[in-house]
Amino acid sequence: MTTLNQTARADLARAAAQATLTTLPIGAPLRLGQVTAERPASTPAGQAVCARFSGAVTGEVAVVVGQDLVDALRQSPLGELDPAQALQGALEAAAKTLGPVVVDPGQTADPEVGLGALAARGEALYVPLLEGEEVRALLALVVTPWPAPAGAQAPADPGGAAARFDLLHEVEMEVTAELGRTRMTVRELLSLAPGAVVELDRAAGSPADLLVNGRLIARGEVVVIDENFGIRVTEIVSPQ
Repeated sequence: MTTLNQTARADLARAAAQATLTTLPIGAPLRLGQVTAERPASTPAGQAVCARFSGAVTGEVAVVVGQDLVDALRQSPLGELDPAQALQGALEAAAKTLGPVVVDPGQTADPEVGLGALAARGEALYVPLLEGEEVRALLALVVTPWPAPAGAQAPADPGGAAARFDLLHEVEMEVTAELGRTRMTVRELLSLAPGAVVELDRAAGSPADLLVNGRLIARGEVVVIDENFGIRVTEIVSPQ
């Protein structure tokens, strides 16, 4: 990867892989391997979890983990856990380093099948996640197209977009209010009992998020309307 554009792509893939490390449910500390456009010969022979994303950019991300993690999820004290659900946070963390995007639910696949389908969608990049010299996991990423270099101008809208948007005015969409989020380990989840308090990642009195199909569109104050909760909008979030 010698050209400026290729270097920029490698930097994006590296940032996505670094975000993955913070959420990947592997106890051992991992480090990033070299970004490559060729699938590494050493790939974990466990399971791949793939998900498409769209928004500021469109593409697909996949995380491949070893069979040891897949077996541990199946034998969890909480019952059998779906690898797609367990790795959804890692997929979202990787994709969102590219900009505001909505990530579809992950789908499990054989590594050969999952990585092959991803590579067929465009120019894929791969980042091995290493424990020592052993490849414990692999991040694969494709963006169609990859983001333009900073300062590049997007082509002008040829017209008619507003008219097409009018056709959607009566379409119903799911709107969700979110007070906050947190992440917990399996050990913490097992220790939950009636009366336990789960601390969220938001200070008391902070505005709640208003999301449409998982995309943040506004923030507001929680109010009570005829014994039901509601949101008084205080800020509209720019799509940018």
